[in-house]
Amino acid sequence: MYKGQRILFLTCVYNEEGKIADVFRRMQTGVADEVLMVDDGSTDNSAEIGRQAGATVISLGACLGVGYALRRGLEYAREKQYDIVVTIAGNNKDDPDEAPQLLDPVCDDGYDFVIGSRFLAGGGYGGDMPFYRKLATRLHPFLVGLFCGRRVTESTNGFRAMRLSVLDDKRINLYQEWLDHYELEVYLLMKLMLLGYRTTEVPATKIYPKKALGRTKMRPGVDWWRILRPIFLLGLRLRR
Repeated sequence: MYKGQRILFLTCVYNEEGKIADVFRRMQTGVADEVLMVDDGSTDNSAEIGRQAGATVISLGACLGVGYALRRGLEYAREKQYDIVVTIAGNNKDDPDEAPQLLDPVCDDGYDFVIGSRFLAGGGYGGDMPFYRKLATRLHPFLVGLFCGRRVTESTNGFRAMRLSVLDDKRINLYQEWLDHYELEVYLLMKLMLLGYRTTEVPATKIYPKKALGRTKMRPGVDWWRILRPIFLLGLRLRR
């Protein structure tokens, strides 16, 4: 237990056999009580690599979407009565050694949700980050902050810690079909801010892999809209 709290590391994976072994190797930090991998219908060897690394693996059997996979992981965390979940990218962009930076504000200062920010002093990004991502990761938090009425430097980073008890709030509804893909992460961030939960950002690093190892699974157009639309749907009170 980390500071008396039961911690689950959660990663959602789709066809990351070239990177996932390094993710699990780097997760051996002694912070997590358990590492969970939700396999979103991978057709490669990702799930077996996870099992060999000692992770608990939930295989969805089909590609149902990152939001669906994340929701399943959160269900597991609640079923097992964990206190805090830390979500980590399955493509080796995050540094698990930085997990205490996310956890300490929750454990020590009573925050409900903490997101890592590459744009705060002490954070950063490196590697082969596409130019359009540099633009998008600046515009997106500006829009989130505009609708939530506060300054936000990071809104698309999946490296987060969350107190699981917030999901007892009936005003937070993860079981909406429109949240099955990239929308869910943005939805959670905005709902918690709009509902008045204690949220904060901490410095974190993001390392983009070389192009030869594969880029993001996000598709231009349709998936860009998926990370944008929760801003407008929640900000304009069109969805709950």
